[in-house]
Formats: sequence, structure tokens, C-alpha cells
Amino acid sequence: MPDNFKKEENGVNIGNADSPKKDIYFTNQDYSGVKTDKKPATKAASKAKGKKGGVASTYWFFIIVIAVSMVISVYAIFCLNDIFGITKSKDSVTVSYAQEIDNTSDAVDVLAENHLIKCKNFCKFYIKLASKVVGSYDIEAPFQAGVYYLNGKMGLEGMLTSMMGTPETTETVKVMIPEGYTVPEIIDKLVENEVCDKAALLSVIDSTEFSYSLVSGLKAKESVPYRLEGYLFPDTYEFYVGQSASSVIEKFLEQTEKQIPEEYRKRAQEMGYSMNEIITIASIVQAEAGSNDQMKTIAAVIENRLQDTTNYPSLGCQSTTDYIKNKVAPALSSTSAHTADYYLTYYSTASTSTVKGLPEGPICNPGKAAIEAALYPEDNDDYFFFHDNNGKLYTAKTYSEFKSQIQKYAPYLSY
Repeated sequence: MPDNFKKEENGVNIGNADSPKKDIYFTNQDYSGVKTDKKPATKAASKAKGKKGGVASTYWFFIIVIAVSMVISVYAIFCLNDIFGITKSKDSVTVSYAQEIDNTSDAVDVLAENHLIKCKNFCKFYIKLASKVVGSYDIEAPFQAGVYYLNGKMGLEGMLTSMMGTPETTETVKVMIPEGYTVPEIIDKLVENEVCDKAALLSVIDSTEFSYSLVSGLKAKESVPYRLEGYLFPDTYEFYVGQSASSVIEKFLEQTEKQIPEEYRKRAQEMGYSMNEIITIASIVQAEAGSNDQMKTIAAVIENRLQDTTNYPSLGCQSTTDYIKNKVAPALSSTSAHTADYYLTYYSTASTSTVKGLPEGPICNPGKAAIEAALYPEDNDDYFFFHDNNGKLYTAKTYSEFKSQIQKYAPYLSY
């Protein structure tokens, strides 16, 4: 046996006998009777495990198939209902558009915007398919501008056919909304010009959701008389006689969105205000100012008081109380949810009120100058202001100075 073979009790180690490492080991020991912990997997166990996994996979496959089938079925029902009006229950809907629509695809968008169909993309696909196969739709057919009364129970073809006919009216009316008008005043003006119904306007103002960024997150609140107060931009508008309330309010909101660019929104953030707070400040400025050139001065006084609520917890602006007493209260009825006194607890900013800082919301619909004044107020240290009978504006830094000026220039005012 070579020298590098070392004989051991149970076998032979090939390697250096003096080396602590045993590289290769041959044994003549019989281990056939020794038990080990690890048992080889039997065919039956492997088969059972595979069978169990297969059942689980099949189960989830069928669940997914059923779920997908249900989703497709529901979508198919909506699509067929749009096309054929199988289960529609909506009553007559007023649809209006100011410009001629020159293709059916855009007409479908109008129907979707008025909630007359749910699956507009499928409807567009159906129209194209029908046009190619049987030529039943004229894709380029013009739809004359005007007001249409559509039966909400009709299918797609019936509604499009109605829209291709003669509109109920093409008569338009121009309505001028002055800066500082409130929601009740705007509604009265629209009703007076036979644009649309008062109840419909109130319903849209308080509950209809709009996609415009300024009002998309604006929810109705118990403490606010009119949800969209402050957002119906004052301007001269042209409406159809008998136009739908939703399209009327949408026209106001579209103009408001245009008048408040991204620059204004960034400035509001820099000042630490939301756009709703800026609109609220602007509405107070609009109501308090006698002219545009007074607005930035008044905005500065309001801003100074808002930045020092410890010494000036209330704004002390009479216009917030007047809004409730003179604008909101006359428009309330016996069926109104709240009384004028209820709203005063959220809006009155008199020195004796419990409202700290701004009222709950805007008190009118401000113009561009008032909004800019709220965003870029004059730089002054005044905390008080008042007007004399001629509309001249006076400001003061302290209460004693304020009282002294009133006695001198407007002794008829009671403070």
C-alpha cells in the first residue's frame, strides 16, 4: 500500500496520512441498516400534490373567467341600452349647443355630457360600423345649433335623428351680469330673460358635478347657501331661450376658469391661501370697494387683519352680514333647509360675531380687478377703513385713529 494511504477502522483515506484533510474516503462499512431522517418522495405523494395544485389552478381559472364574463355582460347591457333604449327611463332632456356640430362623433359627445348615454366610445364604434355596413349614419351630417328637447327613453339613432332636425328654438338673448352679483341675483336675471327655470338652476348650482379644476372638489355644505357662489364670473353672455340649466352654469364656469390662470393659483399658494379663500377675500373686496382703485387698499386691510387674528379676530366687514340679510334671506322659502340667522353664524364678521377670520364662503361673484387685488394687495399697515357719504375711502392704523377720522369725516356713522 502506498505511503500516502492511511488505513482506518472503517476504510481507507487516500491522501497524506499526516495531513489533517481527508480528500477521498473509501469505506467498507455497511450502512444499509441505518435509518435516515429524509425520506424519498413516493410517486403517490407527488401525484397527490400535483393533483391538489391542479384543482386550485382550475378553481381560480374559473373564478377569473366568471368575473370577466360578468363585467363584459354588464358592459354589453349598457351598450345595448344606449343603442336601442331597452330599459331607459329618463324623461325629456333639454340639450343645447351654441355652434353647429359637423359630425356624428361630436354629437355623441354631447349626448354623453348630458348623461343620455353611458358608453360613448362603443356608440361611436357602432356608428362607424353601421355606416360602413349599411350606410345608416351620415358621419358628416351637420347638427344645427340650438335647443333640442330629447326623449331620454330613445335609443341612439332616435336621439341623433332628433338632433339633426329643426331645433325647438334658435332664439338667443344677451345677459349682462354685473360684478358683485350674487347667485340669487344671477338666477333672477336668467329667469327674467327666459333663459331657464329657477328650480333647475338651483339644483345644478348645488348638486351637479363639473370637471373644471376650480370647482371639481367643491362640495355642497350646510353652512353655505349656494355652493357655486363666487364662481359665476360676471360678464356678458349669450344664451338660448329655454337653454338647459347645466349648459348655462357650465358657460359661467368655463369663463371663470379662463379668468383665473395658473399664475393666480401659484400666487395663492405663495400667500398660504386656497383659491376658495382668495375668491372669498375678492368677493368681500368687491362688495366693500366703491371703485376699482380702492380695491388693493381694502384688500391690504383685510390681509393685515387675517395675519393678526390675535388682536383682530374678526374682519369687521359689514358686507358679510349684508349678504345674508339682504341677498340670501329674501330668496329663502318655507321649505329652505336653514334660516338667515343660521347662516349669519357662519358669515357675520362683525366685531361681536364668533366668526374668526374669513366667512364660510364667498359673498358675491367678484370681477377680475377684485381677484387681482386679493392676490396682490397694497403694502400698508392699516387695520381699519370706512367710506364717507361721497364714497371716499379712509384708512387707519389704530382704533383711536379710526374713531378720530370718523368723527371728523363721517360723524353720522355709528361705531
